[in-house]
Amino acid sequence: MNSGKLLLLTLFFLSTIVYQAVAQKNYTISGYVKEAETGESLLGANVYVKETLKGTVTNSYGFYSLTLSEGQYTLVISYLGFITQEYPLNLNTDIRQNVKLSGIAIETQEVTITAEKADRNVQSTEMGREKIEIEKIKTLPAFMGEVDILKTIQLLPGVQSAGEGNTGYYVRGGGPDQNLILLDEANVYNASHLFGFFSVFNADAVQNVTLTKGGMPANYGGRLSSVLDIQMKEGNNQKFGAEGGLGFVSSRLTIEGPIKKDTGSFIISGRRTFIDLFLQKPFIPEGSDIQGNKYYFYDLNLKANYRLSDKDRLFLSGYFGRDVFNFRSPESDFFIKVPWGNATTTLRWNHLFNNRLFMNTSLIYTNYDFSFEGGQEGFSFKLFSGITDYNLKSDFTWLPELRHTVKFGGQYIFHVFVPSNASAKSGEVEFDLGKILREYAHDVAIYVNDEFDLSDKWKINGGLRGTFFQQVGPFDRFIRDPIKKTVIDTVHYGSGEKVQTYRNLEPRLTVRYAINNASSVKAAYTQNYQYIHLASLSGVSLPTDVWIPSSDKVKPQFATQYALGYFKNFKNNTYESSVELYYKEMKNQVEYEEGFLPENSINDNVDNNFVYGDGWSYGAEFFIKKAKGKFNGWIGYTLAWTKRKFPDLNRGLTFSPKYDRRHDVSIVLIYELTKRWTFGATWVYATGNLNTFPERLYVLSNGDIVQDYGEQRNNYRLAPYHRLDFSATLKNKPGKKFESSWNFSFFNVYNRYNPYVIYFDTEYNEDKISIQAKQISLFPFIPSITYNFKF
Repeated sequence: MNSGKLLLLTLFFLSTIVYQAVAQKNYTISGYVKEAETGESLLGANVYVKETLKGTVTNSYGFYSLTLSEGQYTLVISYLGFITQEYPLNLNTDIRQNVKLSGIAIETQEVTITAEKADRNVQSTEMGREKIEIEKIKTLPAFMGEVDILKTIQLLPGVQSAGEGNTGYYVRGGGPDQNLILLDEANVYNASHLFGFFSVFNADAVQNVTLTKGGMPANYGGRLSSVLDIQMKEGNNQKFGAEGGLGFVSSRLTIEGPIKKDTGSFIISGRRTFIDLFLQKPFIPEGSDIQGNKYYFYDLNLKANYRLSDKDRLFLSGYFGRDVFNFRSPESDFFIKVPWGNATTTLRWNHLFNNRLFMNTSLIYTNYDFSFEGGQEGFSFKLFSGITDYNLKSDFTWLPELRHTVKFGGQYIFHVFVPSNASAKSGEVEFDLGKILREYAHDVAIYVNDEFDLSDKWKINGGLRGTFFQQVGPFDRFIRDPIKKTVIDTVHYGSGEKVQTYRNLEPRLTVRYAINNASSVKAAYTQNYQYIHLASLSGVSLPTDVWIPSSDKVKPQFATQYALGYFKNFKNNTYESSVELYYKEMKNQVEYEEGFLPENSINDNVDNNFVYGDGWSYGAEFFIKKAKGKFNGWIGYTLAWTKRKFPDLNRGLTFSPKYDRRHDVSIVLIYELTKRWTFGATWVYATGNLNTFPERLYVLSNGDIVQDYGEQRNNYRLAPYHRLDFSATLKNKPGKKFESSWNFSFFNVYNRYNPYVIYFDTEYNEDKISIQAKQISLFPFIPSITYNFKF
């Protein structure tokens, strides 16, 4: 064990000993904070002692615990958008205090919610962490009227869009597979609809969204770059209700209500596109180029919870989403079918051992699959891939003292991978393309995370995560000839037999130094291992994109990140600002080898077609945010560099990946003019993506054109991307039981033709050949209208 890991363990035990040694006669006040109107738990509510301004925040289930010495105090509970409550305490015994907060009009927020604990961004050890309010997301301009969580987080510094209209994102130089996306603790492996243009998350079913991109605590792992933690709503346990909307692309409906008032509730939320209804007669004329197309997607979210006792509560949640694209030629029997989707189920048990020890245990199922099928004249061909997880995890939170929080726990995942497989038949004759290849792996992690105050100035958050990953049989390792690239031998592993094992430790450390009540300096050091990998040939999801485990050939990805930040609030915490510097090293990165084609992996291991290398990224993120008042929003700017080096790519020379963007700017503005009218605007600017284009074109005597791509990968940068969006939301008159609103969104207001694809057009004119580079742009100015209702 190296000195850094030993130091973390020493700090943990030392902090516990010190606190226990100096402990006076202490008592604990604990409970749950909920929304009065719906009974929903409030995550991140501020709970603190007025006399000392010291306290805590509620966890993901609304639970809090404060341990204080005997005495008289005033307990304050606050949450943005809710009326602050104060409770006088004569603390001479343990107290259970459950709290229900009532909502208030936004005009009074700055008066009612004082700023004593609004300085969490300055006083906590959190770095690179942003919690985004769902109600604010709904007021922002939405592409084609579809409120999209993933497109909103792309507006934060350090997060880059994968492309025009795409929900994929890159965080601090990492790839899309290096982002852990959780929905009620279940891993979502593909979070996009319509080949990446919309996300799978229905905002009507979501309660909280939190992004962590730096200083990742030890309770998270398995990815190198970020964690996007999304929690579904629990459902109203006070009364039945419904909400929904009719949009340009899809319609939504959510129903919720009590199973038993104040004890249990449920929520069911569905969304479906109706594009397919307009891709048939009478909307599509006979002989049209798009006749025979059929595309739609749908989502279904379900959740129920029930309080068994004051110490026990059960949650059951699920998600099922599907995209279906079908084409059948009206002139022949040619057809294409491309379905893909996710399914998740989470069963959770909350248990309170005592006022200081909270536990959550979860059973989780996750599945993602993707297939492509096509055929004509009796012949059909199918490609398919996927991944399934069976997950058991348990997390504990122990709060021994007012300024001391310990989290520990573990998880076990059994992975079943289905890399690229293929089948084909002609009539009743099936072609032998080999058996379906599956790969299996055990994934285990245990962790401890300790956050404590050394003094009023110094706060430390240290953690250690131990990981164990083992690929097991049944598995066939195909041995290839290094020259001919053909399979010459096979090594078979029996069921449960070890193929490869990896064990690693991941230290995490964040330190905060408070300069004063309004400013602080923070530093973070994190190490992460990633044992599963996504191999992709493009920026959107295709059947050739496959998840595979670390194996005897594929080593775990490994990243070390250093971060330093300055945080300052202004005008009584009305404005929050930060500057963060980061440097990240990434080892064992995975790419397909040059010239790879999908058919190369048939009757072969996918990882036989990989090459491996390293990467690094560094940059600075600037952020200023106004969270309160009628006029709010944020401005983010990222200055960044990203590099890659693969011995078998680009002649072994360093190159920049296509998503290396020097500058990235986001401006987000929200203004509530009246109780009925709210306006939103976003403006984004990003340095153009990189692409590999030919440096020279040669015309041979026979008229053929030869392209010379030169020696440098990604040698051409596209024009910068920038766009202005605008929205206006009109609500019905307040005070009515039936609430409704109209949202008017205007995408790409000044009609910027941003580059999506560059291609070369060749024209032959007698003895002259003209070659011209041409640009394809996807989306011009697009207005949309969405009608929303709630009752």
